[in-house]
Amino acid sequence: MDVSRETTDRLNRFSELALKWTRVINLISKTTEADIWKRHIEDSAQLYDLAGEGAHWVDLGSGGGFPGIVIAIIALEKHPDRRFTLVESDRRKCAFLREATRLCNLKVDVISERIEAVAPLGGDILSARALAPLDHLLGFAARHRQGDGKAVFPKGVNYAEEIAEAARTWHFDPVIHPSITDPAGVIVEVRNFSHV
Repeated sequence: MDVSRETTDRLNRFSELALKWTRVINLISKTTEADIWKRHIEDSAQLYDLAGEGAHWVDLGSGGGFPGIVIAIIALEKHPDRRFTLVESDRRKCAFLREATRLCNLKVDVISERIEAVAPLGGDILSARALAPLDHLLGFAARHRQGDGKAVFPKGVNYAEEIAEAARTWHFDPVIHPSITDPAGVIVEVRNFSHV
């Protein structure tokens, strides 16, 4: 990643905190703990450059802060005026997200509610990682985007099936970017989406 030493230090502090809290609540899979940097930090960070411009980034179903906290750390260096809203229904995970925000001195609002219960957030950029199938994600994103806001969703080997299923109920033109951390994975970038 093309980031400063200070940003790398923050990412390391965050990954250490995530590993510590994972002993108590399920933030990441035990099988990925030893490879947290590639499997979670780098996997989240690759979304940053795909997002382009936008003042407000909304991360849905933020869980352990991947990608939301990782992206917010990178933004401190690259887009210091960008603000972040993380939506997570699990109160214990929200406590973790707030502690990570405090520890890394981030501009992040954490909302502890279900995504569909939150008033529209007006995000210029929306993300969600390992949350739901694409058709459901488009519904969440449509609710919380600002005007022509875009979405970036990491997806696994079955991404083509998810796109085909979503096309039954949504008009959209996906742009597929290869994942740099998962040879079978992609990031699905979506603009101009609307319900059929």
